[in-house]
Amino acid sequence: MITDLIMGTEYTLDLSAVKIPTHVAIIMDGNGRWAQARGLPRQAGHRAGAENLRRVINACVDFNIKILTIYAFSTENWSRPKREVRALMRIFARVLNQEIGNLHQQGVCIHHLGELTGVEPNIQKKVRDALELTRLNDRLILNVAFNYGGRAEILHAVRQMLADGVKPDDLDEELFSSYLFTHGLPDPDLVIRTSGEQRISNFLIWQAAYAEFYPTPVLWPDFDKFALYDALVAYTDRDRRFGRVSTED
Repeated sequence: MITDLIMGTEYTLDLSAVKIPTHVAIIMDGNGRWAQARGLPRQAGHRAGAENLRRVINACVDFNIKILTIYAFSTENWSRPKREVRALMRIFARVLNQEIGNLHQQGVCIHHLGELTGVEPNIQKKVRDALELTRLNDRLILNVAFNYGGRAEILHAVRQMLADGVKPDDLDEELFSSYLFTHGLPDPDLVIRTSGEQRISNFLIWQAAYAEFYPTPVLWPDFDKFALYDALVAYTDRDRRFGRVSTED
């Protein structure tokens, strides 16, 4: 049981009948629409989304979720207007400055998914410093997919295997997975996409092959502990078959 106080009202979430996934991945979508609905610039939505990340991380810790992967900035996002990209980079740098100490104290271990090539040198340094500071923490693994794309990840893995001289007959799924940015981690059990869109947008396209997909109309800045709880309840009701026939059939 988890009790939370909101606007002076106490709410209780019952986790006794909820199956908690080991690995949850979130496509954080809807910042722009959130801002537009309030007559604000898109950057205000991105700032609100960044603020919300702290609350969702805290909820994952409360729910005993062990791995959280967030889609922070895709390889395709570079094609957005330059002004918006600059704003996103500033927000990302500010989040690293302001939150890394708190995350470290909470026992959060940060992993980076993607490549830092082409990213501003000062942000590259902030990312590497965050990885080094938190590398021994084990309460929650936070994978930050930044400058990340699923297809780019697969191409990166193939190039590395070719460079290492991997023989075709030696290649299997386990070996291939060891070359991905998520190597050593279990695949996501649940992929959540906020804002109501129902596509994966080049996110973890290898790892999420058998993940349960949960779209929600809630925009990312409004996606709170209770919205995450709803996703977990829906996940609990899923029959995960992994290509097999259900025992009930």
